[in-house]
Amino acid sequence: MRITVDGERKEFFSGKNCEPDAWNSKANRMNGHRPEVKAFNNYLFSLEKKIDDAYHELVVQDKEVTAEAIKNRYYGIDEVPRNIVVAFQEHNDKVEALIGKDFAKGTLTKYNTTLKHVRSFIKVKYKVADLLASKVDYRFITEFDFYLRTVCKCENNAAVKHLKNLGKVIRICLANKWINHDPFLGHRNKLKKVERVVLNKEELTNLYEKIFSIERLRVVRDAFLFCCYTGLSFIDVQQLTKSEVTIGVDGKLWIIKNRHKTNIATHIPLLPIAQEVLRKYVEHPSVEETDRVLPIASNQKMNAYLKEVADLCGITKHLTFHIARHTFATTVTLGNGIPIESVSRMLGHTDIRTTQIYAKIMDTKVSADMAKLA
Repeated sequence: MRITVDGERKEFFSGKNCEPDAWNSKANRMNGHRPEVKAFNNYLFSLEKKIDDAYHELVVQDKEVTAEAIKNRYYGIDEVPRNIVVAFQEHNDKVEALIGKDFAKGTLTKYNTTLKHVRSFIKVKYKVADLLASKVDYRFITEFDFYLRTVCKCENNAAVKHLKNLGKVIRICLANKWINHDPFLGHRNKLKKVERVVLNKEELTNLYEKIFSIERLRVVRDAFLFCCYTGLSFIDVQQLTKSEVTIGVDGKLWIIKNRHKTNIATHIPLLPIAQEVLRKYVEHPSVEETDRVLPIASNQKMNAYLKEVADLCGITKHLTFHIARHTFATTVTLGNGIPIESVSRMLGHTDIRTTQIYAKIMDTKVSADMAKLA
């Protein structure tokens, strides 16, 4: 017996058989008028009716009609309807279980934020707590996109990233056949290029020469400077251990470690200012008693204190620890003629095109090169 819906086929054994010569392939019945033949054909008719009833039940209950769904209904197997919020939550639960292995904690936070927006959108738009995954269509995607930009006040790049997170869950639903079509087909979003904030030489000098009477601010300034002269991210500096500061191939101090975000190896020769920062804290209680090299608090606290540091140094730019990484890539390295391949290796980039983003914003380098030509 074969069930076909929109080109999808499901076949199973009817439970009956007969001699090939007795089978009428046009009528799909056994030939003859004997009582046993009539009983045989009536059985086949009852099968067709049960399949037809299963189809109509799915339609009446507003459930997705597929060959698999009809077959399951015939066998009395009720598929558990998959809702999009439930599927998203299951995905996030798996991400949480893999934190420290395949994912960072920040990745889970991003997915949870997207899920929060999906929940609120469904509640506002559909007046329900959840929605069948099969009901997520192109209109859902475009309306959610509009909701993010208007109600949630998301900028373009933030909205695109939330849609990208939702897209991962949609692909899981497609793979499990909870959705029969990709609702993202025809939907296009493009990330806008963002002007990266970096410190110039003068600002770096002001930061380095500033004397702080408050130890809290002095520690934050030093940690930020260390990132500016090594290119490490906040989490990599926070977790940097004494064993990862070692003697390199040239007999000088290097940082050799795997990046927390990508687990890619990064090898960085330590510049004099970076070495100076490390020497300052060799006898600091928080460093002596642990394997860490710098006494660094949480990212939230450090970034909050950075605002005070910037104000005291006369820097009007909004400083975060990620700006230090950008500054290393531009002002400290590319701006001083370090080849982009070397910068890419020190930053731990897997694709040199990522590093080329920094090269594009080096107008001062272009100016210097053209001055030599002139």
